[in-house]
Amino acid sequence: MLSISRRSGAPFMLIALFEVFGFAILSIREGALGLAEHLIDPMGIILMAGALFLLILQYWLLPALFRYIDRYVMILYNTLFAVGIVMQYRLNAQIAVKQMLFFTIGLVAMAVIIGIFQSGWLHEGRRWLYFSAGLLLLGVAMVFGTVTRGARNWIEIGSFTLQPSEFAKVALVFVLACYLREKRRFWGYTPLFAFVGISVILLVLQKDLGAALLFYMTFLLLLYVATSNWGYLGAGLGALAVGGVISYKLFDHVRLRVAVWQNPWSMVDDGGYQIVQGLMALVSGGVFGSGLGLGSPKYIPAYRTDYIFAVISEEFGILFGVLLIGLYVLLVFRGAAIARRANNAFHALLALGVTVMIALQSFIIIGGVIKLIPLTGVTLPLVSYGGSSMLSTMMLMGILLAVSQENGRADAETLDEAYDEEEWDEEDGDDNYQEDDV
Repeated sequence: MLSISRRSGAPFMLIALFEVFGFAILSIREGALGLAEHLIDPMGIILMAGALFLLILQYWLLPALFRYIDRYVMILYNTLFAVGIVMQYRLNAQIAVKQMLFFTIGLVAMAVIIGIFQSGWLHEGRRWLYFSAGLLLLGVAMVFGTVTRGARNWIEIGSFTLQPSEFAKVALVFVLACYLREKRRFWGYTPLFAFVGISVILLVLQKDLGAALLFYMTFLLLLYVATSNWGYLGAGLGALAVGGVISYKLFDHVRLRVAVWQNPWSMVDDGGYQIVQGLMALVSGGVFGSGLGLGSPKYIPAYRTDYIFAVISEEFGILFGVLLIGLYVLLVFRGAAIARRANNAFHALLALGVTVMIALQSFIIIGGVIKLIPLTGVTLPLVSYGGSSMLSTMMLMGILLAVSQENGRADAETLDEAYDEEEWDEEDGDDNYQEDDV
């Protein structure tokens, strides 16, 4: 881990340079166009300073507090955040300030999770706590939620809004790890099946189809990995197909999304406008993009959230969009490596659950934006605007880093024991030599 720490300075420097150049270009442009008395927008300089401060603070403080956390994961989530915060400032400076605040709170939540995990409190014996927390979060949204963009998945607390399903994802990862850490007979998984089934039904009733698909596919993939049972996988995929057909027959919004996905151009005035604008943005940017600040993102209704990938690809180019996908792929590979090195099944499944969830969420939203699959409303992790999404994603990063910390600590203890045994053998050999010599 120490060698990784020494090599991580250059990537952090590249992240800092991206933030400096991105904010500088945009703040000069915004100052010239929007503020007659200023050549530079001061908000851009403040945001740049804040982003650099958070980056430097993480680089020095987190490894000091948690010696063995995976620095590659830190590099990847900071790179994704850097892209997101620069684009959010380009779209709306006030929104970028909020996003910076959410990321800061998320860093604190991440550090707290690593610390609690290290203390041993978050263990497999608390499965009913995770079980209850997940269902409570989804139940509260079902009863007290307000409808936003057609889905009843938001809770209003004064001037703040909260999306409980985002935090239920964290509970889902713990529930899956608790129940799948040891092989059971079919009936032994009944509580897990009930939890996932109730969660998915609540999400479908709330019309939060993206979260429902994310929950179910995360469960199904981890179930297969933990059991290696093709029967479970086949039955799960069959249930997904049946559920999809039933949802298509029962819910108008499902039929509309499928129809829009099939031919958005024929439904531009009836649900297809956003997909058409997103595809036009992807095409107009070309390979190398129109340039930062030179695109037309606001023609897309959800340009800050669901369609941020199209906005980035328009201004930075399709090549940059492919590189952005590559960052998520690297994060998935790194998460899989952490899971493989875990010392027990619970830790391995926690790391794998986080990895699968990030991979699926990225695929679902990018696939919807490029019209590979029907569009469902989830955020692009660490890039799209959203407080609940940012906080829950940073909590998931905390789980991943906590497992890497435990891996490193266990490896260090093993090396120390081996070193002590080697010293003991050498001393014992010297004593025998002396005795023989006498």
